[in-house]
Amino acid sequence: MTKDYILVLYYSRTGAVLEMAKEIAKGIAASGLEARIRTVPAVSPVCEASEPTIPDAGPPYVTKEDFKNCAGIALGSPTRFGNMAAPLKYFLDTTGDLWFAGSLVDKPACVFTSTASLHGGQETTLLTMMLPLLHHGAVLVGLPYTHPALNQTLTGGTPYGVSHFAGQKNQIMMSKEEAELCFFQGKRVAECALRLKKG
Repeated sequence: MTKDYILVLYYSRTGAVLEMAKEIAKGIAASGLEARIRTVPAVSPVCEASEPTIPDAGPPYVTKEDFKNCAGIALGSPTRFGNMAAPLKYFLDTTGDLWFAGSLVDKPACVFTSTASLHGGQETTLLTMMLPLLHHGAVLVGLPYTHPALNQTLTGGTPYGVSHFAGQKNQIMMSKEEAELCFFQGKRVAECALRLKKG
């Protein structure tokens, strides 16, 4: 049964994507829906568990029930060679049963990313995160250029989803425009969920 929350599902190695998730969650809350922030554990190149079953700090790990019952989803990852990070992809690869059941069909979804450089694959990372969402039947929600910050930003921000330029050592805080776009994207995906629920 679909609940009145938007799942904000992310992976973050240095904390930049988590900060974006928090800003997106503020936008979701402004629409009147709950933002359920969840993460995924790191993965290992060997076949041993690399993380405890409960994180030491921060949001809890996502469950399939979180994924299945959400009213919409915001999916976030740092870029890894122009692609989403392996831990997020690993979780998505386990959701075949939810795909078969149509759990995300007609639910709004958006994507967000943070990169160490402005040319580190922001847009390709966002596009790769869209592909499993399309297979799940989600309705993709981008960032329209009607939002002024998208035309004003000299840092991150794309029509495919919000992005953040964090710097090589994660030393660059979110710009005003990046934070505005995070908030706006969260609000927009939540408002779309409410509209779709009304039919």
